[in-house]
Amino acid sequence: MKIGEFSRGGVARGRLPVRAADHEMPPDARLAPAGILDVDNHPLNLVFGTSRDTRDFVADGLELWWAHRRVAHPGVHRLLINLDNGPEIGSSRTQFIKRLVEFADRYPLTLELAYYPPYHSKYNRIERCWGILENHWNGVLPTSLSTALHWAKTMTWRGVAPIVHLLDRVYQTGVRIVPRLFRPVAARLQRSASLPKWSLVIHPLLRSVISCGVPKTSVLLTPGSTYFITAASA
Repeated sequence: MKIGEFSRGGVARGRLPVRAADHEMPPDARLAPAGILDVDNHPLNLVFGTSRDTRDFVADGLELWWAHRRVAHPGVHRLLINLDNGPEIGSSRTQFIKRLVEFADRYPLTLELAYYPPYHSKYNRIERCWGILENHWNGVLPTSLSTALHWAKTMTWRGVAPIVHLLDRVYQTGVRIVPRLFRPVAARLQRSASLPKWSLVIHPLLRSVISCGVPKTSVLLTPGSTYFITAASA
């Protein structure tokens, strides 16, 4: 999202007309959004970055969500993450997978990654949240970061305002791990025998912490111009 006095094709109600730039100008800043939706409890988390929409940004957004929400999921040691086929989050993206392995070890958590088939974003509930946000702020001029974040906080999903975070970090695009250094990471991946590209499991190093029968949380991650994560208790 470009920050500046840009017309976004929306409408607003007021006593005076709103003046906006009618052609592209260099933006004052940019916001890269990501969203996390707990399907059962319905709290929507929106994460905005001031840099680029990259593999590290997605991984940081996931870790930020879990750091704030894990108290709401006591005893959960396994996350089921459903992902779309975005260019930054595929199972062959070495930097993204490396970050998920580090995430699994840090907490510790078992991560189960299950990728959606192509062109199935219509089944992703977080897309509805994004549509609500777009309709909510499309008549507003995002003249500053604070204005955009304020309007994000005032939208509602099922009657509840979202939790909004700002990641003010610089992200580099095209970060990759060379094959020699990625081999130990690849060895940690338990890929499906029938669908190795679309289904895999990452176990933490402290596997003794994980016991059978513990609660599990489902997470849905879908890319596009933005990245979305949907979490649901299972």
